[in-house]
Amino acid sequence: MDPNTFPTKGNLILAKNSLALASQGYDLMDKKRNILLRELMGLIDQAKGIQSEIDSTFTAAYTALQKANIELGINFVQDISASIPLDDTVRIKTRSIMGTEIPLVQHEPTPPALTYAFYSTSESLDEARLNFEKVKELTIKLSMVENSAYRLAASIHKTQKRANALKNITIPTYQGLVTNISNALEEKDREEFTRLKVIKRNREK
Repeated sequence: MDPNTFPTKGNLILAKNSLALASQGYDLMDKKRNILLRELMGLIDQAKGIQSEIDSTFTAAYTALQKANIELGINFVQDISASIPLDDTVRIKTRSIMGTEIPLVQHEPTPPALTYAFYSTSESLDEARLNFEKVKELTIKLSMVENSAYRLAASIHKTQKRANALKNITIPTYQGLVTNISNALEEKDREEFTRLKVIKRNREK
């Protein structure tokens, strides 16, 4: 509504309805922000745990790989790595949290096909392969968690801006409009009451 709205009872009702709607909108924005914040905090904790596990698994994998390179030779290990089939089983869908679309990564791990013979390799190569498989699974999970966290953070920022606009601009504007119209109507009622008293007194004379 226009802040310069003509002071009538109809406009007062409209201003009060707009104020109630703006207040309800702010409450909803505030609840949405709190829910998204809780989700974000949970994702941040998950990401920390996954990242820590990835770091330790990477360390074990590279240690085993270095040992395999020494025992079997770098070129031999590279030839074996080239024979590993491409994993194309990752599927990305989305799910909604309070209207925010976040990625849902689906991956069905399958037992890796053995592409080399046991007699010509070493235990360190097997250990490196298993650890890198674990790193892959953790990385897929971490990518989903981190992308979800980034999207939630962006949504929280947007929600906070809208809530601030309602709280600091829209709601005070309607509060002032309601007050101004109410004061104008009360003044008009007082003037009408005084006018009627004068008319009554004149008639009595």
